[in-house]
Amino acid sequence: MKNIILTGDRPTGKLHIGHYVGSLKNRVALQDSGKYDEIYIMIADAQATTDNADNLEKVRASVIEVALDYLACGIDPQKSTILVQTQIPELCELTFYYMNLVTLARLERNPTVKNEIKLRGFNIGANAGGNTGIPVGFLTYPISQAADITAFLANTVPVGEDQMPMIEQTREIVRSFNSLYGETLVEPKELLPANKTCGRLPGTDGKAKMSKSLGNCIYISDSPEEIKRKVMGMFTDPNHLRVEDPGKVEGNPVFAYLDAFARNEHFPEFWSDYSCLNEVKEHYQKGGLGDVKIKKFLNNILQEELRPIREKRETFQKDLPSVYQILIEGTKKARAKAAATTHSVRSAMKINYFEGMMKHQQS
Repeated sequence: MKNIILTGDRPTGKLHIGHYVGSLKNRVALQDSGKYDEIYIMIADAQATTDNADNLEKVRASVIEVALDYLACGIDPQKSTILVQTQIPELCELTFYYMNLVTLARLERNPTVKNEIKLRGFNIGANAGGNTGIPVGFLTYPISQAADITAFLANTVPVGEDQMPMIEQTREIVRSFNSLYGETLVEPKELLPANKTCGRLPGTDGKAKMSKSLGNCIYISDSPEEIKRKVMGMFTDPNHLRVEDPGKVEGNPVFAYLDAFARNEHFPEFWSDYSCLNEVKEHYQKGGLGDVKIKKFLNNILQEELRPIREKRETFQKDLPSVYQILIEGTKKARAKAAATTHSVRSAMKINYFEGMMKHQQS
């Protein structure tokens, strides 16, 4: 059996450094590892419409922005297939078939869906009137995600821990389908990040999640000035009022970012008073180390990490027709794969009625 990866992002804005350390760096490493026969990276614009139906321009505009971020971070179209979800209608067909294999109660129990409903402020039950209720498409997007994964016969899906319930939902659908109609679909497994700190970076304001609407993101494409401004304005320990006060490392976004980005080799160049991050943490916890110095260190690290990515992005941005051609070719290749899987699904369900008739007529 081939080793196949499917991963992707919702195009609701430019990608930020949370995406970068949480998934993009790992995707490039997986792509260059030579361990996988096929890698599909989806710009999930259909999924983005489930809570942006009233603002599709944001989704449309973000497709090319996400593609630029992918290429800038090192996704290679020769090794990975970049595709646009809405341009593959077979995914909708598979979603429709899978809907009959999942109960409404099971969808409502999905922890990831429950959390996302809360984050977006959707109302449920008696309060779900007007435009504040849960769109059906949003509630059922775990089924759509199962269609995405199975269409490409992906057996590996890189995810954070918060997405594991979605992979389990996909496995349940695969088992149900194969039990009813015969072995057709591939059961995927999740691939968790090795560094749990990188799984989800907090916002610069200390909120649990980076969000464009909250203005607490550092984007991959940010200018040096924007990066510095955002870093120097970051939330830290609110009780660390004076330099001599002991500070808390846990729950401190600056240290969460340092855990994700700082390496020992950064210290000789940017902060020779220390040899590793643990020494900085110990000093901060004892007292006598100010937040400004730590932020300056983080800024230097981020500037070094993001500079080549930003420059590469600017180069791709000067030739957008070539970027669109990459999306066109990748989507065409991906659609052929999805069409073959959908044909197998129809055959297993024995709903390919006319195929047999046409063969009989030809003979």
